[in-house]
Amino acid sequence: MASDTASDTASDPGSGTGSASGSGTGSASGSDTASNAAAAARAAGPGAGESVRIDSWIWSVRLAKTRSAGATACRGGHVKVNGERVKAAYNVRVGDEVRVRQAGGHERVVIVKRLIRKRVGAPVAVECYVDNSPPPPPRAAVAPVAVRDRGAGRPTKRDRRDMDRLRATFGAGPVPPAQDHADGREKTDPVRRRGQPPAARVTPGA
Repeated sequence: MASDTASDTASDPGSGTGSASGSGTGSASGSDTASNAAAAARAAGPGAGESVRIDSWIWSVRLAKTRSAGATACRGGHVKVNGERVKAAYNVRVGDEVRVRQAGGHERVVIVKRLIRKRVGAPVAVECYVDNSPPPPPRAAVAPVAVRDRGAGRPTKRDRRDMDRLRATFGAGPVPPAQDHADGREKTDPVRRRGQPPAARVTPGA
């Protein structure tokens, strides 16, 4: 009986077909997705003999929201190629290390794998570079931003002391004094007792 059962299992064509077909289908679908992304990246690439500007490339691979934002980042010195600040018209090449400082101070560090000139989706964009970016800082390490209600007026001395203590807790410096005058002097009002006349003005040369 044991030999008959073993022979039946071996001769049954459906035995083990489900697991084999399932694993084969999963690997096939994954390879199809990767090949489709690579094909889309090739389609978005430049023509023969054409170059790709750095502002266009970081926009195409979704490191900048718009191409104008990429150009602005280059002008502000927030984009570096191989450790050097570059202009928006710089021609990027395969193998270059690109560093882009994004909003919030987080820096993206990528190695160029493929040149493209058209903006693509995120699955295709990751096929165009090797991401060596450091992990973003934890949320607890980011100093909170003080927000005052509309119409609350300028902060009092007590409010400023509270804000200074809060910023010191997170490693930030004290809040600088308000600059009210055009020459940078802080506006202060003289404190006089009731009934006391204002201080006499001294005229130069008098």
